[in-house]
Amino acid sequence: MARAKKKKVVNSTLFLLLIIAAIGAIGFYIIFGPNTRAFTKDEYLYVHTDATYEHVLETLESSGMIADMKTFELVAKALKLPENIHAGRYKIKKGMSNYSIARMLRSGKQAPVKLVINRLRTKTDFVRLLATNLEADSTDLWRLLGDAAFLSEFGVDTGTVMALIIPDTYEFFWNTPAEKALRKIQKNHARFWNKERVKKATAHGLTPVKVVIIASIVDEETNMTGDKPKIASVYLNRLRIGMPLQADPTVKFAIGDFGIRRITGAMLKYDSPYNTYMYPGLPPGPICTPSLSSVNAVLDAPKTSYLYFCAKADFSGYSAFASTFEEQIRNANAYRKALDARGIH
Repeated sequence: MARAKKKKVVNSTLFLLLIIAAIGAIGFYIIFGPNTRAFTKDEYLYVHTDATYEHVLETLESSGMIADMKTFELVAKALKLPENIHAGRYKIKKGMSNYSIARMLRSGKQAPVKLVINRLRTKTDFVRLLATNLEADSTDLWRLLGDAAFLSEFGVDTGTVMALIIPDTYEFFWNTPAEKALRKIQKNHARFWNKERVKKATAHGLTPVKVVIIASIVDEETNMTGDKPKIASVYLNRLRIGMPLQADPTVKFAIGDFGIRRITGAMLKYDSPYNTYMYPGLPPGPICTPSLSSVNAVLDAPKTSYLYFCAKADFSGYSAFASTFEEQIRNANAYRKALDARGIH
């Protein structure tokens, strides 16, 4: 009888331990087991500045990233996430647990945004790029780009501000404010314009900003890297003798139509300080953010006698260069005939 009673106690204890173990296993799974829905690639959670814990929950639920919101809330509250919300962009990987997600959000360990800046033509392009990829408000960006006092800190004005943008891959936190984003871009500009590059610019009688303005024209003139130094020499020669630049890309920029394939006489009369057929010297600012090859083409431009160039009649993409107006007329006539033959107007 005593032996049976003892066996019953043992069985009860074992059963209790099994229950405790089961509860522990369930608890462990709730905390550390996977709790994301099935998605093929990583997802990103965007937590806006001043967002509340409730906003975060709403975003997680509406996005469908979390499989079981109730267990997530249990873990999130245990980790004090409601009192520790940080704005940012967070990578949610497939199979993440409640613990790993809540801990990441609580710590503010966000995934940076890699923003590739290539050729941008206008400030509108620049603002759109930043406002699309960062939380920074477009209104704040426009205000800063029009703030002469702010821009003067960097040696530029409202016309030349685009010269600060060096095509590169920039890394930002998604919630970086507009001013901080611009200052980071300016720091990259300052690093780019080292003593060696400034020395080369000075040798041409140019400032870094003026180099970028010329390089922007060169960049819009051709994609042929081999032609860029010679084209740069043409514009440097024209500046040196006081000859108008007469650069077709500046007319396109002035009109605001970058799809124009053939500049007409009427277009040359379009009144704008960017129209280098009407106004001598450099335009008020760059007409794009030029590539490094175009900047180097200006800095390393060879000494030539070239004052003119036009596209070759073979449509190879290369240019025919000339030192005299008569030679240029012959080259230009050959190109016009080629355009007419193809019906390009």
